[in-house]
Amino acid sequence: MKNLLQSIFLLVFVLFSVEFSSACTNFIITKGASNNNSVMVSYACDSHDIYGELYFWPAADHPINSSVLIVDWMSGKFLGTIPQVSHTYRVIGNMNEHQVVVTESTWGGREELVDSTGLIDIGSLIYLTLQRAKDAREAIKTFHFLTSEYGYYSTGETFTIADKNEAWILDLIGKDHGKKGAVWVARKVPDGYISGHANHARITNFPKQDKKISISSDLINNNELLYKPELECIYAFDVIDFAIEKGYVAQNLKHNDFNFAETYDPINFGAARFCEARVFAGFNRVNSEMGKYLDYALGENLKNRFPLWIKPDKNLGVRDVMELMRDYYQGTPMDMTQDIGAGSFNSTVRWRPISWEVNGEHYFHERAISTQQTAFSIVSQCRSDLPNEIGGILWFGVDDTYLTVYTPLYAALQESPEIFRVGNGDILTYSETSAFWLFNRVSNCAYNQMSRVIPVIRETQNELENGFISLVEKMDIEAFEMYKSNPQEAIKMLTTFSLNCSEKTWKTWKTLDNYLLVHYSDGNIKKKQGNHDNFVRELFKNEFDIPAIQQPGYSKKYYESIVKDTGDKLKMK
Repeated sequence: MKNLLQSIFLLVFVLFSVEFSSACTNFIITKGASNNNSVMVSYACDSHDIYGELYFWPAADHPINSSVLIVDWMSGKFLGTIPQVSHTYRVIGNMNEHQVVVTESTWGGREELVDSTGLIDIGSLIYLTLQRAKDAREAIKTFHFLTSEYGYYSTGETFTIADKNEAWILDLIGKDHGKKGAVWVARKVPDGYISGHANHARITNFPKQDKKISISSDLINNNELLYKPELECIYAFDVIDFAIEKGYVAQNLKHNDFNFAETYDPINFGAARFCEARVFAGFNRVNSEMGKYLDYALGENLKNRFPLWIKPDKNLGVRDVMELMRDYYQGTPMDMTQDIGAGSFNSTVRWRPISWEVNGEHYFHERAISTQQTAFSIVSQCRSDLPNEIGGILWFGVDDTYLTVYTPLYAALQESPEIFRVGNGDILTYSETSAFWLFNRVSNCAYNQMSRVIPVIRETQNELENGFISLVEKMDIEAFEMYKSNPQEAIKMLTTFSLNCSEKTWKTWKTLDNYLLVHYSDGNIKKKQGNHDNFVRELFKNEFDIPAIQQPGYSKKYYESIVKDTGDKLKMK
């Protein structure tokens, strides 16, 4: 029995090491939970082989009978073609010109439900929908159409679907090889609440169709029902019948007893500790009552699942949401800076694989929101009290969320900034003008001596982001006044502003990169003039141009671990 249990645990860890090496974290903040009248979405696209760049499609009209090439986002495999629509909307990253935002996190779920004959992969589902939908409910409708008409190629996913008025969370999985369509449930996040997802299905129970607060996909083309203000749930008509057919649940199961997450993505230790724990971490930062769910996040009590959404203690601003994405379990037993794996410099990262074996026992590293393999991340703002071109802002960053800078890009943007542009380098090709590679240079410098350089990086990061927030507040007013009389000039102004902010991010980080190399090379610290830690301060040199060198060495805890490991081998004689 012991060997069997060990084998099961090993299988779980191996699956999570592979599957969640590409893993994502999302938070959803409704307008009533924000302090800026925004619907906000955060998303980290975490992958060891996805390049950090800003996907951009201009709006376009298309000839009759034109088609779209479908290529799997994860593998690059060509899947086929589908008919193109007559007009597609401009897309800036994960937001479109109408302030619709779609993001994702992969959970896999039941492997037998993957349809390798499907044409619509996760990436195509997101970006085709952004090109075709003017609001969140139309996006859900588009999801249903694309998967039903062309088949769903990928594994189980949770999606955030938001617009300037509301936000939805949607769990979805395929229907087996050769079977078109998907089974899914979408729930509207109540105003005043926040939700989140991180590679595990989140929706459990949901209300049965009553044509008021809940409808099934059979009625999704009825716009009168679809756009009822009180609607809070939409689901695939066969989501329960399909589970019965597959033998996942009892035939006599009542609707109110059906649990989507437990049926299609059963919880286990790995799902709790590696995935749900990240949602817990974000919730825990903004709600003082989340401590009662710590045992669930630790994987110790899988029945103590926390709610799909929670009410924050106070309304959140843009910086609050940015900081959610920089969590490494601070203030919890999972704090990544507090165990021996953090080394002498309190590192927040652990190199993969995420699990390993010692003397026949299996162990793991924590998987935090902030992680080294982030390709890109966003914090989006959707605002109904401004024209779409001004109301939508995509705060865009690349690489590790803890060390990135979120740069504001308005929905009016007419071209991608060069530093984020698709084709400016790739995951195997370095580019001197790529933000992804520049931020990787800085973060990989930081990883070697985290506690020393983090104060400098964080100060620079804060100055940039706080400065951008102040500039955005002014630009909102200026652009809105311009928009009233000349929308096209306002769009040009907002595009120029976004490009200039990107350039400022680049120049500041380039200077920081140079400074860190000079100031912290070879384990030394070159003394600065004055006590201020701002990196633009000159390095101290004496009259002969010799720098003042400090060699602080390692932490006491680290020295003690060396002595414990080597005994008297290194003891001075």
